[in-house]
Amino acid sequence: MRPILLLAFTLGTLSAAEPVHEAFDAKFDAKRFTTPIPNKNTEVRDGVLWTRGSSGGKYPPMVYRPVEGKDMSISFRYRHLGDGGWLWFFVDGDDGFGSVDHMLRVKLLRNAVQIEVDAHTKDPNHPLLQKARPADAVSVAFRTNEHFPAEKIDLAGNTWRTVKMVFEGDSVVISIDGRLWSHHLVRPNFNAGKRKLLWMQNGGEQGIEIDDIHVEPANAQ
Repeated sequence: MRPILLLAFTLGTLSAAEPVHEAFDAKFDAKRFTTPIPNKNTEVRDGVLWTRGSSGGKYPPMVYRPVEGKDMSISFRYRHLGDGGWLWFFVDGDDGFGSVDHMLRVKLLRNAVQIEVDAHTKDPNHPLLQKARPADAVSVAFRTNEHFPAEKIDLAGNTWRTVKMVFEGDSVVISIDGRLWSHHLVRPNFNAGKRKLLWMQNGGEQGIEIDDIHVEPANAQ
């Protein structure tokens, strides 16, 4: 029981976002990531984080980085080095019942953007319940999953793109390259602590590069 009690205390003391800037330069410290770096899929190369190939499992290679905060701005740059593939970016946070799970997913396809919102409930008959997924082992809450229609956008070129999310209260504004594409969402579960960032990368053998990860309080904009 002791680890669960410690987790609950930590979740309850969250305040402003801790500023983050990962530039993958000479000052890069791999210990700031949960994912061991380097590994068979990911390494720092030429001042960027490079992920390629297959994980050999159900999902493509992933990179995790912890964060701490509630109202926060998150941004990063990415580019594909080959054709095809996609990047799926996750924000994980407090589930409202004492555990941490997915909160928001943004799937960056080469011709569209697709958003999914994950929330949590104790209702085993909730209409948005994610099928065949058991309750969380810590919070005993079920994950709900809300899918939005894919929005067409041309991301086919192998150029640098900037993704940004600004969370304030129960609101988030997601954008790509400033005015190229944006979406505003309001959901109750967004008004919770943010705990992890996850990049799931299907970039083939040439891979996907990530750079300039920024996290800062939303009111610092």
